[in-house]
This record gives sequence, structure tokens and C-alpha cells, in this order.
Amino acid sequence: MDKKALRAEIAKKKRALTPEQIAGCSARLAERLYAHPAYQKAKSIYGYLPYNQEVRTTPMLERAQRDGKRVAVPKVYGDIMRFLWLDDLTAVAPGGWDIPEPIADGPEADDETALILMPGLAFDPAGRRCGYGGGFYDKWLAEHPGHPLLALCYGFQMLERLDTDPHDVPVDFVISEDI
Repeated sequence: MDKKALRAEIAKKKRALTPEQIAGCSARLAERLYAHPAYQKAKSIYGYLPYNQEVRTTPMLERAQRDGKRVAVPKVYGDIMRFLWLDDLTAVAPGGWDIPEPIADGPEADDETALILMPGLAFDPAGRRCGYGGGFYDKWLAEHPGHPLLALCYGFQMLERLDTDPHDVPVDFVISEDI
């Protein structure tokens, strides 16, 4: 299946989720994240703020802060993405494509060992990932290699095998949960 058809199929399944299903699955994924060695080892988490029917990461980022970790989230400037430290997770507003991002323009996150929570449309057990099509993470990661990458996804986003392009950066860990 090509990426356009895959994006349409996964988007349809995500739109069919109820708020209760999203919240329940997100809570179960959060518990698995907190127990993961990559989370426990991390001093900083570069996360993302959820959009539409994505896994609800905000409570996870709040927990990371309570656990003494610094938290950063992305902000897009044209075709460039930067991670910005975000101490107040409510200091956000809709940015490009209405995706929540920090209101402030800094400070820029600078922990080259931070655990990155990777959004994505689909994944496979080998860590291959299909993003949403903007290439923001792939471009950023090409300039900042070496971060541990962890994806959280619904069970239907986990495919047996995913064909990717050479520029698609794979994740190190995928945690999935059936609805």
C-alpha cells in the first residue's frame, strides 16, 4: 500500500475512535512508557502535544516534569522544526496545521541525549515509521542524530511490515496498545 492510501486508511480508523477509547488507550500506553528503561534513564523528554485523535501525551509530559525531567516540544518555523523547552504545558497555542505548539520562541532545547517521543501514522516491529508527510522529524533528526526514539501508537497503527523511504528515520522502540 502506498503512503497516500495508508494515510487515508489510518486517518479513517483514528476518526472512528471515541474520546473514551483515546483516553483509555493513552492511559495504558502511559503506564508502559513510565516503566520503559529509556524513559527511566532520560533526563529530558522531547515530546509532542497531541492533535486530533493522537495518543494523549500531555499527561505523560506532565508526569515527566513531576519525575524531574525537562520537557521540550516542537515548534515549526516555515519548513524548520525546533524543540523548545516548555515548563508550562498550558503556554501553547495552535500553530501550523492547528497543531499545538509553544507560544514563546525559546529557549531552544539542548539535550542531545533526550528521549524523543515520535509521532507517526504507522509503525512496524522493526521500528520503521511512516510520518504525516511533512518530513519535519526526519530533517531534524538528520541534524541531531543519536537520540533514543520511542513511538506510542494504537494497535491498528502497528503493521506487520512497513515500506519506507531511505530518509525515513526509524524509531528504536514502539509501544502499542489495542483499543
